[in-house]
Amino acid sequence: MFTSQTSSFQESIDVEEKDGDYDTEDLSGLSPRIQQINSYYSIYYYQNSSLTLLDTSLPAEAEPELRSYISRRLSKGALLGGMGNIATVELSVPEQAVGCYCCLLEQERSPEQPEADGNGWVVCLLGGSEKGLNLFRIELDKYVQGLQSSLTQEMQNLESEVRPYLSLWYEESVMHIHRVVQLLQNNIGYLLHAALNHTHVEVTGADERTKTDVARFIKAASLQGLVQEEPSTASLCKTESKESRSDLLIDCSSSPPALTNTASNRFCDEWIQAFLNAAERFNPFLLRQILENFKLKAIQDMNNLKRFIRQAEMSHYALFRCCLFLQTCGNGDILLQNARAEHSGLPEACSIIRVLEEFIAEQAVGVVQ
Repeated sequence: MFTSQTSSFQESIDVEEKDGDYDTEDLSGLSPRIQQINSYYSIYYYQNSSLTLLDTSLPAEAEPELRSYISRRLSKGALLGGMGNIATVELSVPEQAVGCYCCLLEQERSPEQPEADGNGWVVCLLGGSEKGLNLFRIELDKYVQGLQSSLTQEMQNLESEVRPYLSLWYEESVMHIHRVVQLLQNNIGYLLHAALNHTHVEVTGADERTKTDVARFIKAASLQGLVQEEPSTASLCKTESKESRSDLLIDCSSSPPALTNTASNRFCDEWIQAFLNAAERFNPFLLRQILENFKLKAIQDMNNLKRFIRQAEMSHYALFRCCLFLQTCGNGDILLQNARAEHSGLPEACSIIRVLEEFIAEQAVGVVQ
């Protein structure tokens, strides 16, 4: 049983060998910067079933190919207002086939301009692979929606606002996880633990972009909304954060950054090298996949613990298995915290959790001694 648990964990870490879609070409001897994925954008005005190019960073021969593709999608009703669509397109670019995110931003309708009904702008963001862009769908949707207020039919702000905004889509929507891993290096395990543990993270001595990057990393690594929670869970976690845990402080005024009130566990530490390897390869899509696998493994372990707790209510042997599982998984502190919050209204489960917490505490003392 526990051999399979270890095997499952190793499989979840070995993304690079499992999934060829995230492998980069062999660029040994080249600097990491040269490995950065090319990115492009195009924006069109859509009116009366026709597309008018407003701006693009694509090569001249590739843009008409993209426009033809978008026209076909629109004619089939495949682009819905405000909903991003991701697919693979073949264009005259060095990559030949690239991932393409397309979103139709509809023009605001008004009684004075009934002809504007159905008109709008089509924004296309291209780079990496279809599978890679799908990992960042939420970020891409949010980024493109942030452009809506700047769009007008006249586009007088094309050079001052729209073009600079679109030019940064890859840096702002995809590269933030990479920047955080590069910033913290071997300390990334502390941030992973803080995300799972609902620990507040405060960043000082850094610019707003770095602070935002760290906040987005924490949100992406957190399990909030992905695990079943009782109504009292959120308030319980907040109370525990204030009373029993200190904020994780990251001081970026020095290089490397200085971290205070750090906490981690074996589970989080075992993922550090996978993050560092992906960052060294300059592959943000691989980094995101690793982060998703990290969360998936944590959820699987939480579900296993819940099952063991239910069994332990009827069997002392199941309680023993529960203790062994917590000892093996390396994430016992986090799992028990979530279990305590979820089972707060179940007396029998709470008594079992208290026994497990005592076991974990004794194990921790034994390690220190």
